[in-house]
Amino acid sequence: MQAYGIDVPIRNLPALDPAFVPMGRFNRAFLEGAEKPVGIAVERMDGQMASVRTFLRGTDAMREADRYYIERLVKTLLWMKGGFRVYVCGDDETFRFLRESYSDGGARSFDYHFMSGVFEHPFEVVQTDELPAPKDAPERIGGHLEGCRIGFDAGGSDRKVSAVIDGESVYSEEVVWFPKTSADPDYHYDGIVAALKSAAEHLPRVDAVGVSSAGVYIGNRTMVASLFNAVPKDLFEQKVKDIYIRAIRDTFGDVPFAVVNDGDVSALAGMLSLGEANVLGVAMGTSEAAGYVDENGCITGWLNELAFVPVDAAPDAMRDEWSGDVGCGVKYFSQDAVIKLAPRAGIALDESLSPAEKLKAVQARMESDDPAAAKVYDSIGTYLGHTLAYYYELYGMRHVLLLGRVMSGKGGDRVLAEAKRVLADEYPELAGKLLPALPDERFRRVGQSAAAASLPAGK
Repeated sequence: MQAYGIDVPIRNLPALDPAFVPMGRFNRAFLEGAEKPVGIAVERMDGQMASVRTFLRGTDAMREADRYYIERLVKTLLWMKGGFRVYVCGDDETFRFLRESYSDGGARSFDYHFMSGVFEHPFEVVQTDELPAPKDAPERIGGHLEGCRIGFDAGGSDRKVSAVIDGESVYSEEVVWFPKTSADPDYHYDGIVAALKSAAEHLPRVDAVGVSSAGVYIGNRTMVASLFNAVPKDLFEQKVKDIYIRAIRDTFGDVPFAVVNDGDVSALAGMLSLGEANVLGVAMGTSEAAGYVDENGCITGWLNELAFVPVDAAPDAMRDEWSGDVGCGVKYFSQDAVIKLAPRAGIALDESLSPAEKLKAVQARMESDDPAAAKVYDSIGTYLGHTLAYYYELYGMRHVLLLGRVMSGKGGDRVLAEAKRVLADEYPELAGKLLPALPDERFRRVGQSAAAASLPAGK
């Protein structure tokens, strides 16, 4: 198979998407003939830096491939680790191209504005003679089981809270709410406080509070979160950025607390259930969400927004409506993937249904062992096998926990089985190094809100 003039050898292709070009395979093929050195670094807060030295083809004939490769690399670093400044070392043309792409009105304008908002700093691409050294600040967080704790998990359709004493859940509740459609931040605040008070009624005291919430959180502050999409920008600044801080302090005073992305908390729950670190959690639901706990049991502070990390190098890959980009994980590892592939398998979906209802319709057919539905899940499994090998290059994780609605039932079993088959056939060097799995009963016993309760250290 060929993409951008690069011959990419692939043995396993999705039956319903034979044009798929795995990003990891493309990168390997591109680099085989690349000899022109170039360096890229991405800066986050407090001088933290992701830094990569790589190579380009460096010829006029390969200019399009060079540009595609380097832009996808920058995109991957930004959404995996986050950052507001990109450093380019070693090539003037690459610097000019990236500065134009990642600008207001450029091809990656969405990324430019998103990262500016997350880090509260103007996004910029700068040229440097010396590439900055990589620097991370992993933080050991979670696993604190002592005392009387509350764990709160904020989801898009329900909120969960647990009261935990010395690591054992003594109370939990799940309440339906509608945060994504409410423009009044007091609705969210009142719901959070109500959950905290409900859990506190089952504890003799409150020693610490942990929060698991979809979105990007820096210093316990809400930088970007889909839960608050309907809140006007001015009210977001006034009442949402510190919403969890206010809710906890207003309710319990000066108790230890921590607010962490729900993907990282899923990975933490996986670590607690497995008894081992180096865990990547990937949740396939409305979107693709992810979190990572490193080999030392630390949360890295990276964004881990794999929904926007490119996984398909096909030039005509499916476009994401929100970011405007193509070939990114959200269209391969979410309900969007099922909806995209179902018609190709001959499954007609009622267009009056919501995306979640369309997913349920395909799931129902899969539970009845419909061969057409099986093709959908097998194709997602092929995507996944290739992409897990690529994620391994990025993270070096040992365990992968596959979560979310797409992975439930017989469909999830088929996805996992096909992913394992592709890994064994096409990436045998990863045998015994990369262990993908569905959650087991130990994980379910830990639970997201109970894992959140273990986030902050006690006084």
